[in-house]
Amino acid sequence: MSAEARLAELQLELPPAPKAVGIYKPLVVVREIAWVSGHGPLRADKTLITGVVGRDLSVGEGRVASRQAGLAILATLRAQLGSLDAVRRVVKIFGMVNSAPDFYDQPKVIDGCSELFAQIWGAENGVGARSAVGMAALPANIAVEIEAVFELSHPG
Repeated sequence: MSAEARLAELQLELPPAPKAVGIYKPLVVVREIAWVSGHGPLRADKTLITGVVGRDLSVGEGRVASRQAGLAILATLRAQLGSLDAVRRVVKIFGMVNSAPDFYDQPKVIDGCSELFAQIWGAENGVGARSAVGMAALPANIAVEIEAVFELSHPG
């Protein structure tokens, strides 16, 4: 099943593709690799999920924020590439969690995005390498920021 068909089957709503808020591009393609800049947990109504995980938000709420950041990444991929079907596989996810000083479950939080990508591209192509780290603060107090690298089906 194609990524676009899977997205429709899951009845997932993508937020609007985020615009750059600084001097960078949301996505850069070099040959068959798409590098996606850090995305926050942007909702369809253009609000962000904010707060410190382990203080303001639970692990479960952090997972929801991570999944929402993944949906924002999907929106950027679709807007920039024309279709999620242009992606062959997930290569790497780098997840940053706005963490309380004594919070150590960053991988459980970033699982929200990893599980989303596995649902879209399958267990083989939707799961790549990954890092999940804690940060003392993130821009606008967002709960998570995630960047990702994808292999494309065709050279860019």
